[in-house]
Amino acid sequence: MIRKLCLAALVLLGSTGANADWALNMPKGVTTLSAETYAIHMMVFWWCVAIAVIVFGVMIYSLIRHRKAAGAVPAKFSHSMTAEIIWTTIPIVILLIMTVPSAELLIKLEDSRDPDITVVTTAYQWRWHYAYQGEDVEFFSSLSRTSAAARRKGSGIDPETVDNYLLDVDRPLVVPKGAKVRFLLTSNDVVHAWWVPELSIKKDAIPGFMNETWFKAEVAGVYRGQCAELCGMDHGYMPIVVEVVEPEAYQAWLVNEKDRVAQVAVADGEIR
Repeated sequence: MIRKLCLAALVLLGSTGANADWALNMPKGVTTLSAETYAIHMMVFWWCVAIAVIVFGVMIYSLIRHRKAAGAVPAKFSHSMTAEIIWTTIPIVILLIMTVPSAELLIKLEDSRDPDITVVTTAYQWRWHYAYQGEDVEFFSSLSRTSAAARRKGSGIDPETVDNYLLDVDRPLVVPKGAKVRFLLTSNDVVHAWWVPELSIKKDAIPGFMNETWFKAEVAGVYRGQCAELCGMDHGYMPIVVEVVEPEAYQAWLVNEKDRVAQVAVADGEIR
């Protein structure tokens, strides 16, 4: 019976493509700070594992070794000052070992001084608006048309056939590799959250407030995330895509965006 249940669980886990990228642990990410965050996460995890092994080991040993059937005789003392000092001091030392590197990392995460690029990010139900400060480049980033079509009831489109279903956008955020990118986050309506796991960023976008964060991606590629707040009916259709490119490619993209803005302005003037 147990064997059949195990086989059924394995078949269930491997039956869909969605489980191909399923993992228990957090990603290491592609930024220096995400790597440090992962390292601290693993340090705390292994401390917890060690504590659990020791505590439960002592408990199990005590239950077996000092059971009545083995002839154990109850102790007569009420408490031990030595034991009190030991089990108070050891946790304090462990917490200090965890606290020092964590505090250092938190300071780094909040240090957004001297950025190479600043992007003002405004959340809407249910899309993102990006404005590159000092570059006259801004645009909305919404759920891609292929995902939007497949999600409609009765569309007849199998979501399994859509690449990056519900995790793709019509216009990704483009940034250069190795540049310090500062984000100024706010919202136009309700509370949202800009979350990209591989960049180790999860920051709330709150109406009337301007939150700040930053990252420096060291590896070119496409990184996906989502809004991490329950921002309304279509919350599940508000993805984030960040495209990290080489500096030369970023400059070429910036020139193309400025040309597009200029062409739109000319066309708008002619229509008026």
